[in-house]
Amino acid sequence: MPSLPATPPAKRSDKEVNQFFDKYFTQPLEFASNEVDAVTTFFEKRGFDKAAAIAVSSTLLKQAKIDNVKVFQILDTLEGLDEVKISAVVAEIVNYNRPKYSTIGYKRTETVDKTERRNIRV
Repeated sequence: MPSLPATPPAKRSDKEVNQFFDKYFTQPLEFASNEVDAVTTFFEKRGFDKAAAIAVSSTLLKQAKIDNVKVFQILDTLEGLDEVKISAVVAEIVNYNRPKYSTIGYKRTETVDKTERRNIRV
């Protein structure tokens, strides 16, 4: 090993350019800590894992800020729903914020009565 000091790595500007353009069209979103805690706790109480609750909360807070809706109003709306309906609503919100080629699917129950279906020929 030589006794010379290690040379510092050459500074590359492409990393700084990527960081700049990755955030070019976005503005940082800021949320009050009580909103973040309330939304995260809401989903944790409904059976969501801690990491899933944080991910869903961040998406919900972001969408509420974009739509200019108070997040507590959304939580009040979701309060009366059971776990299955909450999961469906969350899937819709997450799908809205994901690329179109990567969506979350879920099964919907049929609402057609079997007796009516039997009499209709396709």
